[in-house]
Amino acid sequence: MPLLHNEIPELRSRIDVPGALTATAGLFAVVYGLANSETNGWADATTIGMLAASVVLLSAFVVIQTRSSNPLLPLRVVLDRDRGGSFLAMVLAGAGMFGVFLFLTYYLQQNLEFSPIQAGFAFVPMTFSIVIAATMGSTKLLPKYGPRPLIGGGMLLAAAGLVSLTAIGVDTAYASHVLPGILVIGAGMGLVFSSAMATATFGVQPSDAGVASAMVNTMQQIGGSIGTALLSTLAASAVADRLAEAATRPDAALAAQAAVQGYTTAFWWAAGIFAVGGVICAALLTQRSIEVAQEVDTPAGEPAFAHG
Repeated sequence: MPLLHNEIPELRSRIDVPGALTATAGLFAVVYGLANSETNGWADATTIGMLAASVVLLSAFVVIQTRSSNPLLPLRVVLDRDRGGSFLAMVLAGAGMFGVFLFLTYYLQQNLEFSPIQAGFAFVPMTFSIVIAATMGSTKLLPKYGPRPLIGGGMLLAAAGLVSLTAIGVDTAYASHVLPGILVIGAGMGLVFSSAMATATFGVQPSDAGVASAMVNTMQQIGGSIGTALLSTLAASAVADRLAEAATRPDAALAAQAAVQGYTTAFWWAAGIFAVGGVICAALLTQRSIEVAQEVDTPAGEPAFAHG
């Protein structure tokens, strides 16, 4: 008896080519515009033109999605408050996390003179912190309290960890100035990731399950791209300003101090992104998520959110 059957669907969905083109071009434009501002400044015509083009293209993408018979991103998936808040959390988490990895890697290798392998191992405690917090969040905390306090609180916790990283200096120690901060950031991000991923895919219609799941990963990558471009620009501006202030005595020590100022500037901005994002996400998320989770029957008393 055959177990697999080749079933051909009666209706084949067509690819939303206009939607894919406008979304891709719009995201490219915003990232390119932010990256260009690092070298040519915010007032540069290319920077302004690309950022303006991104607004037009992404607006066109939204319009296309409302009119397309087979939209790339059905807006009903995003307009749900809990799901939309979760997607926003993933964007902001990606923006902040990529910034942490980028600038902290620079600091570890250039200032503390870690080798690439040592710098990689330096992030291992953060990974453990993320895993522990995500496990506790998804199995114990999320079914009991819902996503609002976990996503909002997790982002504020990550913001606090980033603020602690702004205390680094040219020759401060990893154990005293870096390790505590990345442990706190990891705990906050673990709560955000587990709660946002579960909430973004919970209760979605079967026909939209693939879109909702893909959007979670896509939002993180989009946030990472935009965050890296933006934070790099802000860090480079801080370094240039510091060097310009002491142009009369350029030396290696000054260059190291300027680099650290660039890193801490990026950490401050990333902390601000997390703090503001935590407040916004907490305002967007509703109590409905926890109410639904409590009403859904799950096998052997397992938490509803654990099933995504």
